[in-house]
Amino acid sequence: MNELITVDFDTQTVSARELHKQVGSTERFSSWFERQLQFGFIENEDYTGCKKFNTLAKQELQDYDLSIDMAKQICMVQKNEKARAVRQYLIDLEKAWNTPEQVMARALKLADKTIEQLKTDNKALEQKVEQDKPKVLFADAVAASHTSILVGELAKILKQNGINIGQNRLFAELRDRGYLIKRRGSDWNMPTQRAMEMNLFEIKETVISHADGHTSVSKTVKVTGTGQQYFINLFLEGQKLSVL
Repeated sequence: MNELITVDFDTQTVSARELHKQVGSTERFSSWFERQLQFGFIENEDYTGCKKFNTLAKQELQDYDLSIDMAKQICMVQKNEKARAVRQYLIDLEKAWNTPEQVMARALKLADKTIEQLKTDNKALEQKVEQDKPKVLFADAVAASHTSILVGELAKILKQNGINIGQNRLFAELRDRGYLIKRRGSDWNMPTQRAMEMNLFEIKETVISHADGHTSVSKTVKVTGTGQQYFINLFLEGQKLSVL
């Protein structure tokens, strides 16, 4: 079968400009197309506007993708031999499309596209899961444990999740950002009032008995489960610790 007009097999449409040429119309394309619309064709159902590059004019021109049914109806009202030939060509092409072999071929092609799209979607999902893995592992660990930990242990968890920071640097960061008291003295490295109100830390007090008989109280700062989740999520999201 000699090709009389180019058909987009994926969308089953033809170019209005090409149809205008193939039916032998000498009328200006825009006027010709406006006249065809008088037959009651519906935009985005029978035809869709588009821009197509014309190599001769070296510019984009207004065009329309026409359904096969619309193209056949236009050919019918042109009343010339060229239009009848194009209409018959489209009818024969539709018959060929509807043979069992062509139906199967299109189904296989669609299946291939679906498989490729699923592969792409799965790859994107795998990448996201990989990116979120440290955060997920940490959230699971905190959810399963209500134990408070030392700041040094928090630094280790951060390292395990790809955040390169040690105990001393973490203490300094927490002081600089206002979570721990920066002022030198008996309360140095103790949580600020706001941090305690946020339940980020708790203070463990231990009574120490000395050889001379007197006793003293040792205070140890520990990060609560809430604090662990709060601080590590900030790091994992690539954010700096914000000032309270």
